[in-house]
Formats: sequence, C-alpha cells, structure tokens
Amino acid sequence: MTRTRVKICGITDEGGVEAASAAGADAVGFVFAPGSPRTIEPERAFSLASRLPPFVASVGLFVDPSLEDFCAIEERCPTDFTQFHGAESVDLVRQCGPRLIKAVRYDGDQTARAIGTWQAMAEVDALLLDGSSGGKGEAFDWGSFVPVRERMTKPLIVAGGLTPETVGRCIEVLRPFGVDVSSGVESEPGKKDPALIDAFCRAVREADRSVYAG
Repeated sequence: MTRTRVKICGITDEGGVEAASAAGADAVGFVFAPGSPRTIEPERAFSLASRLPPFVASVGLFVDPSLEDFCAIEERCPTDFTQFHGAESVDLVRQCGPRLIKAVRYDGDQTARAIGTWQAMAEVDALLLDGSSGGKGEAFDWGSFVPVRERMTKPLIVAGGLTPETVGRCIEVLRPFGVDVSSGVESEPGKKDPALIDAFCRAVREADRSVYAG
C-alpha cells in the first residue's frame, strides 16, 4: 500500500494549523513571498509551527529571494523544508539546499528540460509541478505530463487547481509522491476552511485506496 503525502500551503492562523493537523496532513506551508494574500511574517510563522504535532513538517515558501533575505528569514523561522517557487538560479539553490523542494511551472516541452536540470542537483530533494506561478489554482494537463513523470528520478509533488473534487483524478493519472493545495481549501483568499481541508485529505486517502489497493 502506497500513500500520497499531503501539504496544506499558505497557512496564516491557528485554525489552519489545527485543521491540517487534525485532517492528517503531512506538511504545512508558510508563504514568505511578498504580495500574496497568504504572506506571513517569520515570527508569526514560527509561533504557528511550534503548534504542529510530531511528524508534521513545516515548509517555508520563497519566490526569488536573495541569499541574504533567505538567510535572514531562516534565522527567524527555521523550517523543516524550503520550497523555492520562482525562477531561482542554480547557484542560489546550491547555497540554500539541501531539504529543498523546487517548483517548476508546467510549460509544455520546457517542463522536461527544467525538471532535468533540477533533479540532477543533490541539493533538491523533490520537484513540485504547478499550473501557475503559485497560489492561483490553475491546473495543467496531467495526462500530457505522464511520459515525463515516468522518467523522473526524484519525488514528484503536484499543485495547481487541486480541490477535494479533483485531487483523486490527479493521483490516478500521475501517482505523485505528494499533492500540495492552497486556494482549493479556502473560503476566501488566504482563509483556510477546516471542512475543505478535511474533505481534501479524505479524498486523497480514498484515491490511495482505489489506486494502490491492487
């Protein structure tokens, strides 16, 4: 029996932490990129991370930070994993890894080349494939990515347009290591809905039973 890991991203308050933990999520994400309705101050994120139960990981999400900004935030809020969700350079990734998740935006033929670059790096632990630049709830064509997926050597995390209604199909098609959801479990931008978080996690478990039972 294989199971799909679940990350609830864009947590901003105690309710989101508690709902994700109670629903059985494997990780929660804190957005340190400016301009998002989910952006959180490092000190606040650190306080929320301290409420996580054992074996639920914290992930700090950055978009094109400078090395200085990354280090300053890491000092104020150290997390279990780092997620880079922009156009970060190879040099920056090398300096900020390991335990790093590198996001790649789905872009047809360009996607395979980007994945080839990042999965060759020891500092990158997993690759996240998104339908947009992040947080916009845009899905991509999962079926068209299957040939690339079959050649991947590092864990795949899928994001973009996932909801309790769609995540099962994503798991059926791509069988990812993990799924990452933000806007798909919100009642409004930046406000997580505990009922939707619970429904999402239950949908993942149901899909796992269906896909991997045989």
